[in-house]
Amino acid sequence: MSTATVVGSGPNGLAAAAVLARAGVDVTVLEGASEIGGGTRTVEAILPGLLHDHCSAVHPMAVGSPLLRDLRLDRYGLRWRLPEIDCVHPLDDGTAGVLYRSAAETAAHLGPDGWRWRALFEAPAERYEALSEDILGPLLRLPRHPLRLARFGAPTLLPALAVARMFRTRQARALWLGVAAHAFRPLDLPLSSAIGLGILTAGHRHGWAVAEGGSQAITGAMAALIRDLGGKIETGVWVRSASQVPPSDVVLWDVAPTVLAGILGDRLPPRVLRAYRRFRYGPAAHKVDFAVEGGVPWLAEAARRAGTVHLGGSPAEVAAAERAVHVGRLPQRPFVLVGQQYLADPTRSVGNVHPLWTYAHVPHGYDGDITESVVAQIERFAPGFRERVVGTATEPPSAFAAGNPNFVGGNILTGAKDVRQLLLGPRSTLGPYDTGLPGHFICSAATPPGPGAHGMCGANAAARALNHLYGRHGKAGFAPGRLLRR
Repeated sequence: MSTATVVGSGPNGLAAAAVLARAGVDVTVLEGASEIGGGTRTVEAILPGLLHDHCSAVHPMAVGSPLLRDLRLDRYGLRWRLPEIDCVHPLDDGTAGVLYRSAAETAAHLGPDGWRWRALFEAPAERYEALSEDILGPLLRLPRHPLRLARFGAPTLLPALAVARMFRTRQARALWLGVAAHAFRPLDLPLSSAIGLGILTAGHRHGWAVAEGGSQAITGAMAALIRDLGGKIETGVWVRSASQVPPSDVVLWDVAPTVLAGILGDRLPPRVLRAYRRFRYGPAAHKVDFAVEGGVPWLAEAARRAGTVHLGGSPAEVAAAERAVHVGRLPQRPFVLVGQQYLADPTRSVGNVHPLWTYAHVPHGYDGDITESVVAQIERFAPGFRERVVGTATEPPSAFAAGNPNFVGGNILTGAKDVRQLLLGPRSTLGPYDTGLPGHFICSAATPPGPGAHGMCGANAAARALNHLYGRHGKAGFAPGRLLRR
């Protein structure tokens, strides 16, 4: 039996382990922390029984992931729950951009911009399963659906602000830019539309789902599957040198490129080592969890029913805030993402006290505490919020980085999603999962298709590992491994 070691138990490490184990490989997962999951964990940060997701929280890309569907994780208790409204972007005049699961329903509430929204998102969302075969793997390869990919891909090349100018209303522009800001990129740069278009297309197909019981349920389901398949998971094992990895036929690394450069060092080819050491990281997240009695008193009624609320104000304000953090300056009013997962999943609340998940975009490595700025930004759109808060827990960028070496400087995306790294991953190659060291593959969110709990970085890397072990026509553990063909 072939053997594999997976270093790191984030969603991609666990995905890689599941694919390999299902193909009959003897798999061991090594995790440095005391619990598995990386950013896909759930904690009782403030009150017993009050469930807050640690990092990864709302999952439009995961609920439709080909891998997670293929693994049938519902057998291990994974249940997806959808809010009534996916996302709301409130404005200071009391109006809001409102995102519904249906592109048509969203368009119906966007007035003169409705037809433009449908033109951008309706057809790609209807064909998302076919489209995902091309966008959830390396981008520099022959596509399976070239015309469909070209139609979807054309606007992704544009700056997000250029796409925003397609819309006439402030509500539509703000709604779009709030989603585009998930990329932690200045919105006037090329390809800053790509992540937002991907999230919105997936969301209009499958919704902005949350996992019942918290994101930990995704981790728990994958771990249960791995163990059922004979795999082993060990915690408290920090791998800091190659000598700590047990002899294995293949090793998959769910770590950041700079971390891998430090571990493998001169064992890597010089060009690969240089590329990994030069890998760039973007702005950081500053997280604040709240326990809120009675929920948030949003002025915009739709926000009271939304799983996600984006607090950035006007389109110009969102763009200015993202530009500021990119150049290392903290905005007076940072862009804040708010998660109200309990609206879709009431099991997270304790009576009338509800968990509110938030994080703000701040400069890379920022070491201050902006809890008050986050409170002020919420209070701006929900007067009276402060009086309802019964508990707070803060996690600055330094805490993210200390708890997870992949989150360098508090950058929870595992790397800046600039043009080169978004298209190519950690280095300039057609094989972004290959390290140049035979039998070693990188599978973290630094590789395509990037961040999220979808597990596709791990699945794609595992397919490469299976090709290495058995040849392209040998054993197969995951059908969409064909995504990797060149």
